[in-house]
Amino acid sequence: MHNQLTCEQVSALLSFYVEDKLSKKLSEYVKQHLECCPICMEKYIKMQNMINRFMDIQNQEIDNPYATKQYEDFKSNLSAYVDNELDDFENIKIKKIAISNPLARQDLENIYTFKKLLHSSFEKTKNDLKTDYSKNIISQLQHEDSKEKIQDPFFKVVITFFTMITFIVAGVIYILYF
Repeated sequence: MHNQLTCEQVSALLSFYVEDKLSKKLSEYVKQHLECCPICMEKYIKMQNMINRFMDIQNQEIDNPYATKQYEDFKSNLSAYVDNELDDFENIKIKKIAISNPLARQDLENIYTFKKLLHSSFEKTKNDLKTDYSKNIISQLQHEDSKEKIQDPFFKVVITFFTMITFIVAGVIYILYF
């Protein structure tokens, strides 16, 4: 490749040049072209500025006046609040935050909507099955428990002992009377 690149070639390579993904030799050719061509240099500067702005936007935290320490506490207690696991004082704190903070109110509404959706989905699935397997499972567990009681090792030893004693007594009686 000769060291004179066309504007089309530089335009095609410009994004790779900005990201420093070209070989040293090719990067040098692009650099030479940019020094000689004001049109390509302008494209390069615009691209570089655009990438820098994008990186700045990515690195900046979006300033939200409602994202406060109080809101962070709200988020950490939201699940417990929805499940009624908080004491009265904490419940009141959550309600106050939800009233005063639109972001918190939206989160609470989303959680309740999600909970409602889960519940309705569960009910639909339960109704679709038309069989309550929980009763079957409980009866099977109770049946297994009764089997375990019968198959208790101590119970087995006692039954075996009495069976042996019965056979010994029956054998002694048979020998004595016959």
